[in-house]
Amino acid sequence: MDAVPAHGATARTFPALPGAQAAFALLCEANAEAPADGPVRLNGRPLWLYGAGNLGRLARAHLDVVGEEISGVVDRNAAAHADSSAWSGLKVQDPDSVPAKTKADALLAVSVVTTPFVPLRAALLAAGWGKVVPFYDVAEGFRDRHPLSNGWFAKRMDEAALGQAGEVLVGLADDLSRAHYLRFATWRLCRQEWDFSAAPVTTGDRFFIPEICAAFRHGECVLDAGAHRGELAPAFHAALGERLAKLWAIEPDPASLAALHAAKADWPAALGERVTIIDAVLAEAAGRRRFHAGLDYASQIAASGQCERDAVPLDALGLEPTVIKLHLEGGELAALKGAMTTVRRHRPILMLTVYHDAAGLLETPLFLMPNLDDYAVLMRTHSHCGTGAVLYAIPKERMR
Repeated sequence: MDAVPAHGATARTFPALPGAQAAFALLCEANAEAPADGPVRLNGRPLWLYGAGNLGRLARAHLDVVGEEISGVVDRNAAAHADSSAWSGLKVQDPDSVPAKTKADALLAVSVVTTPFVPLRAALLAAGWGKVVPFYDVAEGFRDRHPLSNGWFAKRMDEAALGQAGEVLVGLADDLSRAHYLRFATWRLCRQEWDFSAAPVTTGDRFFIPEICAAFRHGECVLDAGAHRGELAPAFHAALGERLAKLWAIEPDPASLAALHAAKADWPAALGERVTIIDAVLAEAAGRRRFHAGLDYASQIAASGQCERDAVPLDALGLEPTVIKLHLEGGELAALKGAMTTVRRHRPILMLTVYHDAAGLLETPLFLMPNLDDYAVLMRTHSHCGTGAVLYAIPKERMR
């Protein structure tokens, strides 16, 4: 396989799902191409954003924090964003309306992860844009000022790490999971976009894949850690209905917490009366942690934080969850380690996002697999560019 140009990104398509041995051989191929360069530097190019949706708005907020000017924003559905306060001071334009020289001089950061990057990049380059990269690869260059870490680059694995990756591939419950793991790993290792026809990226069912929904039972007690503004509570209620006994929504960011309380006030009583909101920073052990608040989705424990918070392990909260979802911007493994007494006692379904840092590649699955007794561990990807990767763990007694 030819080396991959820095940030060029190539694509491969596989018609069949790989078994553990085949998956390991493919991973070794990708590993031989690592590392895939590093963060994208602007080098004087005007920065434009492609995509004015959720990720585009997060990108603008991120760039405001780090003090980087945005020269323009484009979206194929520009009219839908014209009146959005999120784009105050910037005009959202159709990409075809931008002058040719402006496009040629620009660095266009793609703020979309719901569609494959490689064909989109090819189309934008063909339309005259000078350089096209994923936004997260740009954001990675500002980690000293902002903790957003979705654009990390994995180092080439040595022999020991490759052996550990082989353990992960064997430990996954099905070939579908192995395909999703390869998609995740190859983007991180060498910025290649691999597609498996039988294991597509599914953008609409994060945390609610068919295997999870089939395992739900009556009386579920859901712990939603990283509840943000309460987006998932109605989704859990829709999926579970009367089978939802209670839901604990844990959110430490003040702005998101206020929005969560406001959202709860508008929920129907059948949902609101089941939800308890908890302001807590989860960690492996109790202690003071520096917390970076005010970053919307990206608020987290981070050295760049402007305040200190008392962190607690989940085990200290005295809850009895039967479903645990952890989406903590890279704090998932620490929170899981602080929850293992609860996990062993109540045997919940587990859902962990693993795309925020390199621990998701080896460390998190290698902690999860040997520490769970009689669980099936699955992996799915729910967006592109190495994001949206979730580890699911289901007690096998729920699968009979």
